[in-house]
Amino acid sequence: MAESIPVIILCGGRGTRLQEEAEIKPKPLVDIGNRPILWHIMKTYAHFGFRRFILCLGYKGSMIRQYFLNYEVAHEDFTIRLGQTKKIRVHRPHQEQGWEVTLAETGPTAQTGARLKRVEKYVNSSLFMLTYGDGLADISIPELLEFHLSHGKIGTVTGVPPIPRFGELNAQGHEVKGFLEKPAVHGGLINGGFFVFQKEFFSYLSAEDGCVLEKEPMARLAKDHQLMVYRHQGFWQCMDTFRDCQLLNDIWARGHATWKVWD
Repeated sequence: MAESIPVIILCGGRGTRLQEEAEIKPKPLVDIGNRPILWHIMKTYAHFGFRRFILCLGYKGSMIRQYFLNYEVAHEDFTIRLGQTKKIRVHRPHQEQGWEVTLAETGPTAQTGARLKRVEKYVNSSLFMLTYGDGLADISIPELLEFHLSHGKIGTVTGVPPIPRFGELNAQGHEVKGFLEKPAVHGGLINGGFFVFQKEFFSYLSAEDGCVLEKEPMARLAKDHQLMVYRHQGFWQCMDTFRDCQLLNDIWARGHATWKVWD
């Protein structure tokens, strides 16, 4: 089942609070260790068998395109034969064999909901996964999917312990009653990404630039009693600021990266 479920990753925003890093590259390409945070996220999903990815590109999206076009030669030894028909032989197979990555341009100024709506045409399964291109967690994707399938609603959002700045979930048990983006008073759970949606969720979205996933669409889904929360109490950390980036790099360097579930 995992092979047929696409994982959509929002990769189009500007990392305005990442200082000079965001001027050089898009946030999903900022390194944790010696690999982009986007790679870490994709490795998590791929470890559990989810290897079909749809990347919603925007700010400096051409750099993400180049990263995947040059993936093999960027990370492995290779021999190149120059001439009219250039030939490249990579000497060691990488561990990302079988990944299918669709790189979709979703516009330089589109909000999250609009980006998601614009890749609907690439989703040919009854459900899909969605997450942000700047958040890491030691989440069990199979358990998340099992939870989603168990309740029969349209959407599941992963709720994590609160960190200031993020959308708060008003949840009763496992049902989401409301969704507040960046509230003044924090408590309970916050939106940690790692969503699962039935394809019907696309009807809640608009392709207009101003459609923000975390506002009207999610609020309306909750109002319709169609949004549930998967409670994750393990590690979760976003990379919203330069300090967050330093923190994640320090965790990786010390060998304490619990999100590294792959070998």
